[in-house]
Amino acid sequence: MSPELPAAGTRTPRTGAAARTAVAVLLTLGALAYSTWALEILLPTGLSPLRTYVSELAAEDQPYGALFRALDLAAGVLVCAGAVVALARLPLRSGAWGRSRALSLLAVLGWAGIGLFGAATAADSRLPLSCAPTADAACAARERAGLVPTAHAAHAVSSSVAVAGALMGMVLLTVVVRKCRARPAARAGGVLLALVCVELAATVWTLAAVAAFDAGRGTWGLGVAQRTQLLVIAAWLMVMALWLMRSRREAPD
Repeated sequence: MSPELPAAGTRTPRTGAAARTAVAVLLTLGALAYSTWALEILLPTGLSPLRTYVSELAAEDQPYGALFRALDLAAGVLVCAGAVVALARLPLRSGAWGRSRALSLLAVLGWAGIGLFGAATAADSRLPLSCAPTADAACAARERAGLVPTAHAAHAVSSSVAVAGALMGMVLLTVVVRKCRARPAARAGGVLLALVCVELAATVWTLAAVAAFDAGRGTWGLGVAQRTQLLVIAAWLMVMALWLMRSRREAPD
């Protein structure tokens, strides 16, 4: 028998299973699109993955900028769509994630965080950097002097919102999964928790590296830190998608 998440109200098990599958597919596709920065291994971008922002691959003056912006847009739209379907069809009432209203609220907030992450990622693609500050001293100087286009300046805001949304969703939904009783949930919960811990560490490293760069003290492995951050987000999304596909009706401990 196919495992299913329960649906709210009068929704049938088949409807709940279809919604669960749709969310899982959208998250998986979004995670894959979100990981396409790894194409830098094959493309002659001229940017060092050890010290550059991933966003610099999509800068307006970069040879493959249009490609990376399109992939970022696709990733954001797919993940946001997955979160919207989850909010609309899975966890809106007590019982959808067990009998705990508090757990259902965490699920709603968690999916809202994932939706925010997706929307901000899509916005990121429409607010590209105009140049690559870690690879171009003149670009960095213009950035510090506030002489870059509005979209360039706004990119830092949309990127920060994306990371904040991802962290919110990852933490809260990991709590939800770990509170479920079934064995698939217990296994997935441990993996999700490990990924959250790595993500928090990578985020702290990224913030420290950005501060060092802004202070003119080098990049402190900024490229590695941020790429780790993005890779872990994609991995978390895929594990969450797998859990959605495999889990049966769950209840909190």
